Amino acid sequence: MMKSKLILKDGLIIDPARSIEVRGDVVIEGGKIIDSGPGAAASHSENADVVELNGMIITPGFIDMHCHLREPGFEDKETIKTGSLAAAAGGFTTICAMPNTQPPADSASTLSFIAQTSTRDSLVRVLPIGCVTAGRAGRELAPMIELAGAGAVGFSDDGSPVGDAWIMLRALEYSKPLGLPIINHCEDLSLVANGQMNEGKISTLLGIPGNPSISEEVMIARDTILAEYTGAWVHIAHISTAGGVEIVRQAKRRGVRVTAEATPHHLCLTEYAVMDYDSMARVNPPLRTQADIEALIEGLNDGTIDIIATDHAPHTADDKAQEFGLALPGISGFETALAVLLSLVHAGKIKMADLLYKMSAGPAAMLSSTGLKLGTLEKRAVADIAIIDPDHEWTVDSSVFLSKGKNSPFHGTRLKGKVKATIAGGKFVFNEIGKN
Repeated sequence: MMKSKLILKDGLIIDPARSIEVRGDVVIEGGKIIDSGPGAAASHSENADVVELNGMIITPGFIDMHCHLREPGFEDKETIKTGSLAAAAGGFTTICAMPNTQPPADSASTLSFIAQTSTRDSLVRVLPIGCVTAGRAGRELAPMIELAGAGAVGFSDDGSPVGDAWIMLRALEYSKPLGLPIINHCEDLSLVANGQMNEGKISTLLGIPGNPSISEEVMIARDTILAEYTGAWVHIAHISTAGGVEIVRQAKRRGVRVTAEATPHHLCLTEYAVMDYDSMARVNPPLRTQADIEALIEGLNDGTIDIIATDHAPHTADDKAQEFGLALPGISGFETALAVLLSLVHAGKIKMADLLYKMSAGPAAMLSSTGLKLGTLEKRAVADIAIIDPDHEWTVDSSVFLSKGKNSPFHGTRLKGKVKATIAGGKFVFNEIGKN
């Protein structure tokens, strides 16, 4: 008979939302956290299953504000079911699905399909992001009020920037009373031209058309100005350049309601990853320079960059098995995100608690409109938990990813640190505790 309580015993509890870091236990019952801290297990041992953690990290389940689950329309790349399996393996308990599906998530009916499919198939919480414009075509606004009523937690045409400033202005005005962000893929396509990697000496050496930093920075500047004018909330997706970080930093100092995210790959890989024309390292925006990485890390540490998001973008083998310029951009990122980011912790570039904040409490704050108590281990919070062994060394083998997308530039890389288990709503949805 299943016992009513689950006790995670003798772990290092890191709850960044409350600035808590203490060795102790976490007690779960009815899908909620009912107690935590040193000695918590002792008073709840009756009718409890006990999992000995021996000092592994217990932290809130990760929240990804930016991923691609591909369903409906592109189920050969990923489904909500397989995406949720991969997310759970990466420690994610809440994931926000971008709307570049087929049909795009620009109607209440499509959001209803995503919700119903998620309820049936997903191991973790799936929250939809609705389109900014109808069909993501950039010509007229999607029915944003209707989408918010159907559960959208933000609006984006991700993969397609909202290029028309008038449309962006109107979108911000509509989103303001809803309290939801406009999430823009900041890229001026007239400046990108046919750019396929970062513009610089490496693109010149390889003969690959370059995508300059200014293509991103011009649109970040535009969007922060429009957000300042309207008082609405703009969120900058997958920021990648030093100049973009500085624009956001200055906008925040002026009181603009702007937030920003960075991805694991933009924090840990440079343009040199494409030196062998490796299509696995083709992403959009492209991988930039070491100087850009250092600026992103500084932005994380000083609060300019609010969260880390994976931009999980699974593709089929055929999508990537092409010459560099024809291969589709994107990385299957759920299952390597934490371990890749822990390289920054091990190198002393960011503190563990700060990293975990950017992956849990930070994005939870952006989802306050849901009314859910996410991103914390305090009493009565939803029992969404990631259990981490920060010293576990392993070699990435993308062929065994739970995601349908095996496209990863980290294949064959030796990493230190791994999610060993994930609990969503009080239940294990991924568990490798005791497995080498």
